[in-house]
Amino acid sequence: MRILPAPLGRSFNGLWFGTGAANLGDGMALFALPLLALAIGASPGGVAAVTTALTLAWPLFGLHAGWIVDRVDRRALLGGVNLVRAAVLAGLTAGLVAGGLTLPLILAAAVLLGVAETLVDTALTSTIPRVVAPAARGRANARIEATINITNQLAGPPLAGLLAATALALAAGAGAALYALAVVGVLVMTLRPAPGVPEETRNAGRGALIAGLRHLWRQPVVRTLTLYTAVMNLVWAVDAALLVVYAVSPGPLGLTTAQYGLLLTAMAVGGLIASMVVEPLRRRFGVTTLLIADAAGTVLLVAPVALDAPAWAVAGGAVVAGAGSSIWRILVATIRQNLSPPDLLGRVYSASRVISWGVLPPGAALAGVVAEVWDVRTAFVLATVLAVAVLATFVRYALRTDLSAAIEPPSSVNQPA
Repeated sequence: MRILPAPLGRSFNGLWFGTGAANLGDGMALFALPLLALAIGASPGGVAAVTTALTLAWPLFGLHAGWIVDRVDRRALLGGVNLVRAAVLAGLTAGLVAGGLTLPLILAAAVLLGVAETLVDTALTSTIPRVVAPAARGRANARIEATINITNQLAGPPLAGLLAATALALAAGAGAALYALAVVGVLVMTLRPAPGVPEETRNAGRGALIAGLRHLWRQPVVRTLTLYTAVMNLVWAVDAALLVVYAVSPGPLGLTTAQYGLLLTAMAVGGLIASMVVEPLRRRFGVTTLLIADAAGTVLLVAPVALDAPAWAVAGGAVVAGAGSSIWRILVATIRQNLSPPDLLGRVYSASRVISWGVLPPGAALAGVVAEVWDVRTAFVLATVLAVAVLATFVRYALRTDLSAAIEPPSSVNQPA
């Protein structure tokens, strides 16, 4: 009898290594780009524009990213896009050292990095079924999620901060090197053959572009989970836009920037721990219970601020929310992989991101308007009301739907050839 799970294989390990290196680069780049804008004397609006430029790609380019991923060799795509990202950051580094860096150049780089993220993330999730067996998808998704939590959220920003304290160019240059290193993992992968794309699909033009969106909308479970994700992301947008204003002195919590950093780290730790234990939790409690728990965690993300709770309660809510979010992403990713045809998986994933992440920029902007017209706590009160409403409706849906069936290994119809 086998006690330990079977290894996931060399190809998955290559994908895993590439994911870790690229996400460490992501974490450093996200930290470094606003600092580069500050270093050249950009106004607060200019610095905010950098973040906006980084997040616009999903709603504007997401469907195209899925169409591209489903039509090209994914090894070549992952390798090529990571090299482009390395070149972009290396160019910014050179511009900073030479004294020729400008805000338009930083914004252009942010847009390119955002577009690259849509391609890499879509290729990553749609490649997992090509490198592991169907029964191992949940474990593979959990390992990838843990790696993203460690590199992108836990290690990337602090490492970039440490390097930036010596020289900002060093932080940006290290990010470029990590993107290049990610290509090494891609080179060792061998992908299982995928079903050929029918000629009528290959020549369908716009129909091929939105085929993933059509499949998502016709698949009841994937569609519903995507819509719930989008509404919950409105709540997360409020937290992402305004928590720093509420938490950091002179905000009501009165935290230092270092303490605020620890709060965000605690949220990432919650996500990391959850991603490491999601499979035994799923076997013990079931998919339905875990997804309901995540919806409850979204309430805890914003309710402590709405209730003017002390810092420890805000931090505790953030940890629970981070854990729940990690579990949600892992389980929903596995469900989407199992319920989507292999030749459409890239487009289905990108369509789900366009819907669920496309709400983040307008959600953050709306939160800012509410905070300007009333105050920050009012925005969190409204977010809490929305989160409670989502929880109530999701409990009813989840208890009527056999979500566990979608996690089981798919039938041969949806398996890679």
